[in-house]
Amino acid sequence: MTEIELIIDLHRNSERQGPGSKKDTLMALSFMDLPQDNDLKLADIGCGSGGQTLTLAQNLNGHITAVDLFPEFLAELNEKSKKLGLEGKIKTLKASMDNLPFTKGEFDVIWSEGAIYIMGFSKGIQYWKQFLTDGGYLALSEITWTTNSRPREIEEFWIGEYPEIDAAANKIKILESNGFTLVGYFILSEDSWIENYYKPLESQFEHFLKRHENTDLAKKVVRDYRSEIELHMKYKEYYSYGFYMAKKTE
Repeated sequence: MTEIELIIDLHRNSERQGPGSKKDTLMALSFMDLPQDNDLKLADIGCGSGGQTLTLAQNLNGHITAVDLFPEFLAELNEKSKKLGLEGKIKTLKASMDNLPFTKGEFDVIWSEGAIYIMGFSKGIQYWKQFLTDGGYLALSEITWTTNSRPREIEEFWIGEYPEIDAAANKIKILESNGFTLVGYFILSEDSWIENYYKPLESQFEHFLKRHENTDLAKKVVRDYRSEIELHMKYKEYYSYGFYMAKKTE
């Protein structure tokens, strides 16, 4: 198996593939002035196994197109939605987030938790904007510095992982320069990282290594995640995911 295939396997059967929570999703939703009697159309881009997709489907009157590149995650989401009786509200789509088969102005809301970094914040906003109706909403969680300065070790790590990491003020400027008006912003709580993401992930390490017979590549995957977790525990006051809610006004 390739490294990406191993990473997908490690994350299978998990509620989410990154920091977040039902509480975060509902808080982000609360900033949007959405009509309750309309059949809304929402795209959840980079949905993974759909932790937030299910929460949205349970709390919105409308239909969700859940997009991900990996069919393993979409299969999990389909199974979960059937168990919850939500299959009529969620349609899964295997597609790349930078090559979407949508039409102009198709959606009232575009949602993406912890995934826009794959394209890059600026590029993702510019590309996805065309698929929103006038007055539609964009909701994004994105890795964000929470202080003006930070130790070199964590700065070099995140710049190496994602050069577009920045402070919230600069992320908001990007939104505004692309025809959006910010309607809300908050940072994810520590529980969204530790209790909802890192601890469930750590609980899979032993079984994952046994499943893959402790190959060198499987060990590397676990080692990389352990290093990330250690860095987070050491430097968590310097960064988090920021959740940005913005309305298309131009």
